[in-house]
Amino acid sequence: MIVDDEVGPRESLRMILKPIYDVHAVENGQDALDFISQEKVDLVTLDLNMPGLSGIDVLQKIKRLQPDIAVMVVTGYGTLDNAREAIGLGAGDFISKPFRVADVIAIVSKALERQRHNMKIKDLIQQLKAQRSAFNENKEISSD
Repeated sequence: MIVDDEVGPRESLRMILKPIYDVHAVENGQDALDFISQEKVDLVTLDLNMPGLSGIDVLQKIKRLQPDIAVMVVTGYGTLDNAREAIGLGAGDFISKPFRVADVIAIVSKALERQRHNMKIKDLIQQLKAQRSAFNENKEISSD
């Protein structure tokens, strides 16, 4: 999902990513949150400086709705403080406008790979917890 109030960057990102990924683009944070509350989203490119909900507000709400969504902050007003705050809230990457096509593709690919890896780890942890629970139940039954 691409979230940017500016048509140029939003459409540029759509054109870059559409041949590789299924892309949905919106022009504001509320539309993004409405979509995310209804659909599974793997990655969001998020502008920080938007009217209405700021990118930071949207990032916080995205992480509450679907904590496993990868978020790449894309902004023309990037500062070190913005980057720190966004990364502290769960953004995985931060790129400034204007962006280079190769950078966008590389960062999105890396973010999605990292997300897949994290999901595998979560699945393995759940499997181990289930096995431990089953083992403990069997242990209690056999000791009775």
